[in-house]
Amino acid sequence: MAKAPRETLDDFARAKLDALEAQALRRRLVETDRREGAIAFRDGRRLVSFCCNDYLNLSQNETVKRAAIEATERYGTGSGASRLVSGNHPLFRTLETRLAGWKQAEDCVVFGSGYMANMGIIPTLVREGDLILADELSHACLLSGSKLSGARVEIFRHNDMAHLESLLAEHRDAAEHCLILTDGIFSMDGDAAPVEAMAEIAARHEAWLMTDDAHGIGVVGHEGRGSSFMGNAKAAVPLQMGTLSKAVGAYGGYLCASRAVCDLIRTRARTLIYSTGLPPGTAAAAIAALDFMRANPDYCRRPVEKARSFTRALNLPDPESPIVPLILGDAELTLAASALLETEGYLVTGIRPPTVPAGTARLRFTFTAEHDAADIARLASLVRDRIVPRKAAE
Repeated sequence: MAKAPRETLDDFARAKLDALEAQALRRRLVETDRREGAIAFRDGRRLVSFCCNDYLNLSQNETVKRAAIEATERYGTGSGASRLVSGNHPLFRTLETRLAGWKQAEDCVVFGSGYMANMGIIPTLVREGDLILADELSHACLLSGSKLSGARVEIFRHNDMAHLESLLAEHRDAAEHCLILTDGIFSMDGDAAPVEAMAEIAARHEAWLMTDDAHGIGVVGHEGRGSSFMGNAKAAVPLQMGTLSKAVGAYGGYLCASRAVCDLIRTRARTLIYSTGLPPGTAAAAIAALDFMRANPDYCRRPVEKARSFTRALNLPDPESPIVPLILGDAELTLAASALLETEGYLVTGIRPPTVPAGTARLRFTFTAEHDAADIARLASLVRDRIVPRKAAE
């Protein structure tokens, strides 16, 4: 008897898409033209964006743009090869020195993106026979890097230090090395990790703490230096990772650590070794942005202040970051709420599983230094009068 033909690749893809569509989980790219401040255009309509991670609006800053243009005109559009072959442009060392100084670390390594950084750093530091403990809401790239490492991975409840302690008591002695992973500021919830407490726990158990500060650098902590600086003194975090694509307004990822660790990363991290270096213009933009941040600490406080004005208008708890989630639960309800706000002139993307856990679909509001107070007040009014009642009716 002849075998039935196997499912074709296109049939497989269509079936997956149909299933996602039925759950309101299919994604689509929407052409969006970002402009200065918090303005975006979609289908010719002017919108005020409250979903962008450009917290300090530095991607549109004239000094930052000019630095990128001048470096591109002088050095060209690309770095030509892996940094270890011919692509280690002098601007990289300047950028790494700036970041290391900003984070009060001995050294720094810059990667092509934050995702690539975590996919390279974690497998370089731990392997089979080692232990990783990660917060359950850690960014996907931390968890992907953990799986790639081959180490045993245990997940602790979100920001639950007692659960972290219990897992260390149960598993630490069986592992040679132990790496504790967390976001500094959690990207979908906006809350901060208890970094100081985690650093103390890590030291007591001879573990290494690594924070992903993608959403912390530039907007939280002393002078905007990030989540390791939210206490009275810098927390003892040996591995400070982050990105250059959010508050910094450019692109790329980084690790600030000791000189020995950074030298090891340069030698062994596969996502650095086998990737072309960042374009010179991107490095120059990041340098200019960091210089701006250091010179303007009051400006770095603006995004959280803007977020606070929004939460207080809605009687929500004060935020720890520029990120404010409104959990609606249902994916279809979340998409409808996002569409309603867009008709009113506001761009707020609905966040659905698997980006967030099942049953926690949400509107994720992000606030920038250049948001107008009147827009924030009107947005809060729309949420209070048109969206919160829908949530209550569910």
